[in-house]
Amino acid sequence: MKIFFAYPSSLAEVMQAIKGAGRLVAHRGNDVYLHLWVENDIAGRPLTDPIFQQIQESDVLFADVTTVNFNVTFEVGYAIGLGKRVHITRNNNFRREAEIIDKIGIFDTLGFESYSNEEDLATILLNANDTGPIRLNSSANVRAPIYVLNTPTIGQAMLAIISRIKKARLGFRNFFPQEEPRLSAIKAVDDVSTSLGVVVPLLSKEFADAEIHNIRAAFVAGVALAMSKATVILQPFNGPAPLDVRDIVSTYARPEDIADRIGELALEVTERLQAAEPLPVPVGNFLAQLSIGDPIAENEFQTLGKYFLRTDEFGRASRGEVNLVVGRKGAGKTALFSQLRNEKRDNSQNIVVDLKPEGYQLIRLKEDVLDYLAEGAKTHLITAFFEYVLYLEICYKVLEKDRERHTRDGRLYEPYRRLLVAYETGDAGEGDFSERLLALSRDLAAKFQTDFGEDRDQRLTAQQVTELVYKHNVREIRTALSAYLRFKSSVWVLFDNLDKGWSPHGVTSSDTLILRSLIDGARKIQRELQREGHDFHCVVFVRNDVYQLLVETSADYGKESRATLDWTDPDLLRELLRRRLVQNDLPPDTNFERVWSQICISHHNGEETSQYLIDRSLMRPRNLLKILAHCRGFAVNLGRERIEQTDIEKGLKAYSLDLITEADQELTDILGSDTALLYHFIGEGDRFEKQKLHDILKGAGTLDGQVDTVVDYLLYFGFIGIKVGTESARYIFDVGYDTKLMKTLISKNERTLSYILNPAFFPALNL
Repeated sequence: MKIFFAYPSSLAEVMQAIKGAGRLVAHRGNDVYLHLWVENDIAGRPLTDPIFQQIQESDVLFADVTTVNFNVTFEVGYAIGLGKRVHITRNNNFRREAEIIDKIGIFDTLGFESYSNEEDLATILLNANDTGPIRLNSSANVRAPIYVLNTPTIGQAMLAIISRIKKARLGFRNFFPQEEPRLSAIKAVDDVSTSLGVVVPLLSKEFADAEIHNIRAAFVAGVALAMSKATVILQPFNGPAPLDVRDIVSTYARPEDIADRIGELALEVTERLQAAEPLPVPVGNFLAQLSIGDPIAENEFQTLGKYFLRTDEFGRASRGEVNLVVGRKGAGKTALFSQLRNEKRDNSQNIVVDLKPEGYQLIRLKEDVLDYLAEGAKTHLITAFFEYVLYLEICYKVLEKDRERHTRDGRLYEPYRRLLVAYETGDAGEGDFSERLLALSRDLAAKFQTDFGEDRDQRLTAQQVTELVYKHNVREIRTALSAYLRFKSSVWVLFDNLDKGWSPHGVTSSDTLILRSLIDGARKIQRELQREGHDFHCVVFVRNDVYQLLVETSADYGKESRATLDWTDPDLLRELLRRRLVQNDLPPDTNFERVWSQICISHHNGEETSQYLIDRSLMRPRNLLKILAHCRGFAVNLGRERIEQTDIEKGLKAYSLDLITEADQELTDILGSDTALLYHFIGEGDRFEKQKLHDILKGAGTLDGQVDTVVDYLLYFGFIGIKVGTESARYIFDVGYDTKLMKTLISKNERTLSYILNPAFFPALNL
């Protein structure tokens, strides 16, 4: 058996152990041939033909990740993409990379073997085998044939990539680090293998989390290139990959460079789609072929309708009874958004304006305008801005929808031309909504600086606001639009992602002002259009912590009609899961218990397994799907027909690390600095009195003034709950996600109250 062993050059002790193990393997005389390949830390160096050939000719790849390395990670991905068995090793004598390995997510979801010296490692090498490589899915996802590895923050480059893919009219799926804090190797391989094209942007080192992202990028790029996917690896002009790999890594200096490369990718993917014949169903058991969809709703817009659970909240939104949909992260707001949009689009006489900004377009507006205005002027200006933006977007959607139809319908021709003239004088620009919103925000900020300078607490008259915001008389746009809407049934404006990137309990007054102004701007349009006989609805999708802050800062907003997407009933989550399971060629009325028994053991540690997993999902649909995906991944890779106890344990460990990484990211936003605070609960048990909890937080570096804020966040996230006397533990979802009720229970029971760690975090904290 030929083994290719890749390892980094940065740790001398690791190198010595590996070389010593190589000598021992050679000395003991067996059929193991070991080829050692030392890697430096130059990103991109392994992208050369000799390395490809060596891996192709080997039976097994060993990779040492004692210290994370771009080149080694690329080779791991490349070997997996070739269908090779990969063994990951790590030297127990070094601990400094453990935290970053946890955050990356790849290596611990693959599993690795630990050693302390050359004897240990030689034993691992001699016991290695080439059986059981990760399965590669041979079914192409023709609805979403492109896979995109998103960067941790959505900057200009990432926005340009997504915009160009949208314009190519090709479906795509993303890895969202904002939603999935760790990249599961199993899921990444599955996403790449079912794609026809892959886009991997690299980050230069000065960006936040660049090292973590680039390691993930190395893995995804390796898998994609080995599987001969149409692959675009993009990097800014200043790196990180060296110029001698320019044949594989495309360097860009301008957005146009990105557009060119994505355009070439789109052509290649389109050719493959046209040439591809239906692929045979992969050979294997039901579990191996099972699809449960994607935990991220954005990645399954094309298929979600087949198993979407139409709750009462959806019905109320569909009937126009609510103007706010409120829910926690992962509760299903975006899923409801997509299905409400699709339902209203089914009526060709409806105008549906779906707006999903990427979350950063209003930053400059906040920094360059709002910081210089008095409170009243801020509200007036941003409300007017959103009124203008929404009118332009409704016009844009109407004009786009009837671009061809108005030429065939004599009733529409003249009103359409008048509306087109009014819209074009508004100068909203081209591109998708994110680009148009960014352009309008930038123009408003620039005009404000020119006209009013940088004095603080400025007050603007109504006339000044009008001149600042409107590039054209909004009344003319409204008049032309109203005349055209006489030929339409109803108008639906759906606004999601406004709070994307806002940290929990880190929302500023400017953030709530923007939300309040959006609602007020939509209300004004609704009054104006309904007064003229038009049916108009605007629904804004927002996190419940943001809504609660909105209510606290603006009491009248507690009267807003809203639908709350908070899950408290385990049976409802089972029904959501059942709908996804039975769409795998099973009778649609198959009950949950019957299909569940086909894929999973009935009990784990004495508990019914579906309830066991639901109890650890924090009552969020996305989390439940993630847990099941992790457990299934481990079972399938070992060739099992059902998920067994060890698969559940491994799956929960990977999921638990996901949760801790996600919570740590949000705590970093709240505290204003990097933190590994949650790891300080290791060894502290699962029950704490108030003083002990505070001592743990202070021991992790939390300042006195931040302790209460952190405790509130841990309760809100579901990391801890409360237990009063002999009563059962209660978490945020047990009190209807009402933080005020939770705080009241705490204040009234301080003497008999304990804080309880949620069992979802036990595996990651070794409990």
